[in-house]
Amino acid sequence: MSRMGHAPSHDGEFEFWRNHAQISLQPVAAPSILGLFGFAAATFVVATNLAGWWGDSNAPNFLFPFAAFTGGLAQFLAGMWAYRARDGIATAMHGIWGAFWLSYGVLFLLVAVGVLTVPTPFVALGYWFLALAAITWSGTLAAFAVNLSLVAVLGTLAAGATCQAIGQLADISGWRTAGAYLFIISAIAGWYTATAMMLEAAYRRVILPMGKRGAPDRPGQEPRQTIQFVSGEPGIKVGQ
Repeated sequence: MSRMGHAPSHDGEFEFWRNHAQISLQPVAAPSILGLFGFAAATFVVATNLAGWWGDSNAPNFLFPFAAFTGGLAQFLAGMWAYRARDGIATAMHGIWGAFWLSYGVLFLLVAVGVLTVPTPFVALGYWFLALAAITWSGTLAAFAVNLSLVAVLGTLAAGATCQAIGQLADISGWRTAGAYLFIISAIAGWYTATAMMLEAAYRRVILPMGKRGAPDRPGQEPRQTIQFVSGEPGIKVGQ
């Protein structure tokens, strides 16, 4: 309440700050382009090994550097840059899965140098995937507000993590294989989504549709350029 006993006009207050604000644009390239490419590359390579497409028992020793840096470091950095872009979904998903891939890399580094031996069943890894599945299912629900491509990425990723959790905890190879194939599908969906975002940024128009909610999504359309959201901080575009 004001000193005169009347509430200040919200519209008047907003108009005052609109007229006196100094706009300072801080453009941020979509961090999910890097994050999704890092995720897709690491997930595809590791998942194809888990599915039995290639490699032998020594393959994880050669996978951990790629997993740690491509899926881990690159994706974790993308998550922190997504924080700067005020994208809560990307911050959470890239951050948590980037941290997972860093942990996965360290784990198999310790296996490679003989400090640890992989147990059977791998109960600890099963609980890793159980926690990741719960978080990723939450991200899938949130992704419905963004676009269907992201729903496909996170939905198949969450399902794959669920299968891996069951397979590792119960020591059932069929569940682990099913999880590996779901990871492969998620990696392909991630590659598509990152490619669509990159092409849209490069050509300043939609090239590949992503099933966006409330935004131009037909090939050839120009993406909506938002400078300021209603009641938002001037000059800052929220999200990606």
